[in-house]
Amino acid sequence: MSYVMGIDFGTESCRVALFDLEGRPVTFAATPYKTTHPRPGRAEQSPKDWWDCLIASTHKVMESSGVAAHEIVGIGYDCTTATVVPMDEKGEELRDAIMWMDVRATEQVQRLEDARANGFDSKGLLYNGGGTVGASAEWYPFKAAWIKDNEPEIYAKAYRIVDATDWLTFKLTGEWSLSINTAAFRMYYNRDFGGWPVDLYETIGIGDVFDKIPERILDVGQPVAGLSTVAAQLLGLLPGTPVAQGMADAFAGQVGLGVVTPGKMALITGSSHVLAGQSDKPAYGPGFWGSYTDGVVPGQYSVEGGQVSTGSVMKWYKDNFASDMVATADKTGLSVYDLLNRAAADVPVGSDGLIVNEYFQGNRTPYTDAKARGIIWGLSLAHGTAHIYRAIQEGICYGTAHILREMGKAGFEVKELVACGGMTKSRELMQLHADITGVPITITEVGDAVALGSSMLGAVGAGVYGNVAEAASKMVHTLDQLTPDQEKHEEYKFYFEKYTESYPAMRSLVHEVVDHEAAK
Repeated sequence: MSYVMGIDFGTESCRVALFDLEGRPVTFAATPYKTTHPRPGRAEQSPKDWWDCLIASTHKVMESSGVAAHEIVGIGYDCTTATVVPMDEKGEELRDAIMWMDVRATEQVQRLEDARANGFDSKGLLYNGGGTVGASAEWYPFKAAWIKDNEPEIYAKAYRIVDATDWLTFKLTGEWSLSINTAAFRMYYNRDFGGWPVDLYETIGIGDVFDKIPERILDVGQPVAGLSTVAAQLLGLLPGTPVAQGMADAFAGQVGLGVVTPGKMALITGSSHVLAGQSDKPAYGPGFWGSYTDGVVPGQYSVEGGQVSTGSVMKWYKDNFASDMVATADKTGLSVYDLLNRAAADVPVGSDGLIVNEYFQGNRTPYTDAKARGIIWGLSLAHGTAHIYRAIQEGICYGTAHILREMGKAGFEVKELVACGGMTKSRELMQLHADITGVPITITEVGDAVALGSSMLGAVGAGVYGNVAEAASKMVHTLDQLTPDQEKHEEYKFYFEKYTESYPAMRSLVHEVVDHEAAK
């Protein structure tokens, strides 16, 4: 037998998985690590903890599976992205990693925004809504600039300042390379316009950082090297096992859903929603990020959107307003969300005029507005708790449809959603997504699409499959398909339009309240 290993460094743990060459899961293991928050808006993790957890998870998987090291034919991996690690020439970390969620680099972002206000433009800015929306303090250049400004001794000593994915490349192989996925998605690299937007980097004061970025840029799934002797000894694997170029975790999930051809869109559900898809031509415009050149598949363009609060709003409702349902679930062993769905089953389309805007923790797309907040409107004495819960679900789906509409305006047409994550456990909620968006939804067999996606990269890097698309055709399998109810879709159009009009109408008031509260 032959197997591939997928390594997934998420926000909370290191997961290691084994799959056979048809994409069937063998076993998983996870080892958690901690995040520290030294100051508000900051988040850090220790790369040494990452490595220790990888060793632990790998040994757990090998011991529990009974798979021999020589049966593993390839290794793929993913990590959180915009997680920045400075390293010395020996490959030792010089400080804890600055995590993706860390937004300390606001001053460095402001430099760029000030320059834009004075007429500065750059091809790099196309990735930010076609140049129409502000930059994010989460992205690599601003964090690197923060290190230079605030920790100059570390910046000077750093031989490499890399994303977590590229940190892991070195730890596994001893080779320095840069994933095209992290370069394009979070570092503004665009092959269509000559690669690095040097003018953008110089504007924020780090034109010299290119000396600290690996020159070798590889497509995802491309062979990097064999597993190093040191790494193999620590992990209990064979030296020389092929290691494939990895990528960011969310987009490994896209690969694991088989979304590697134009027209498909990955819908990764959970506390938030991530939407990611492929196009055969560039698509830039307000309301989404990208399109990223070659970021997932060479010769294609990747687009990205996201909702900050989706499942987390349902959980908020459950925790604060559904104690009776929670108690019933505890007694019966049923899912509290199944009970809530049953209670809301008879609520009509549009929840009798009740509309919820799900921006409880801000808006990622289409507005990229950290000051956005949730809105509940249309309440009457005729509404009950079931109405509110169903309106929350509808609001989540309206948000997804809104992002798809903005992408469509730029020429990116979505013909199929492929979903994974916690919400796929509810057929009712997935059907609601299909009815409101008007787009068919496919559910695949392997719920952990991220781990499968990384394993698929390992299969490509080992030469088992010629490319990511071929791996998807062999390793991703359909479990269920949902077709939109066209009658309901037409009914929902009115409420969807009211949803999209509500936040612009309230935005100035929402911002004033947020600023007032922040000033207390």
